[in-house]
Amino acid sequence: MDLVDVWPIFGLTLRTPRLELRLVRDGDLPGLAEAAIRGIHDPAVMPFAHPWSDQSPDVLRRELARYVWRERVGTAPEGWTLLFAVIEDGVPIGIQDVRASRFAALRTVSTGSWLTASRQGVGLGIEMRAAVLAFCFDHLGAEVAESGAIDWNEPSLGVSRHLGYVENGEKRVVTREHLVEREVLLRLERERFRRPEWELEVDGFADAVREQLGL
Repeated sequence: MDLVDVWPIFGLTLRTPRLELRLVRDGDLPGLAEAAIRGIHDPAVMPFAHPWSDQSPDVLRRELARYVWRERVGTAPEGWTLLFAVIEDGVPIGIQDVRASRFAALRTVSTGSWLTASRQGVGLGIEMRAAVLAFCFDHLGAEVAESGAIDWNEPSLGVSRHLGYVENGEKRVVTREHLVEREVLLRLERERFRRPEWELEVDGFADAVREQLGL
C-alpha cells in the first residue's frame, strides 16, 4: 500500500507540452512557497479577493500550508477543491485550482490560479488553465466552467477570452484595507471551449478517484 491507495486523488496528473499539473503534496509546499515569495504581482495592486500575497514570508509559508491542508481535508463527493501544483522542468511555479459543489447534479466547476511573476507572459497561464478545462470537460463530464478577475487584471481576463469565456455579470469584492473592487464574472460552456492544438495527457484517473469526487 502507498499514499495513492490511502488518498486516490494524489495519483492524478495532467501533462501538457511544457507543464505537469499534479495534486499538491506536502513535499511541494517549500517550492510553492518560494515561488509565491519571489512575487506574483505588482505590490501596488491586489488581484486576489483575499490579499494572502501581502503576508510576510514567514506567515505566507505557514498560511499556504494551512490552506492546502484545509482544502485537502474538505474533499468529499458533495464538494471538493483540486489544488494542482504547476511544475515546469521539475520546479513548482504556481497553483491551478478547480472546485465544485454538488458536481454530479450541476456539472459546473470554477477555477483560480496564481503563477510566479518570472514565468508570466510566456503563455503558461493559458496552458495550465486549458489543461484543467480539458480534464473537466472531457474526463469529469463538466458542462460549464466559471471564473472571475478584477476588472483591471487584463492578463487574467485575456486568458479567459482566449479560451472562449464570455462575461457573465460582475460583483463587488473587498481586497485590501477595505478597498472595493469590481470583479468581472466569466462563464464557459463546453461547446465554446477553444481547445489547444495539443492533446492533454491524463494519468491516475482511476475508479477510486471518481468515487472520491462523487462521480
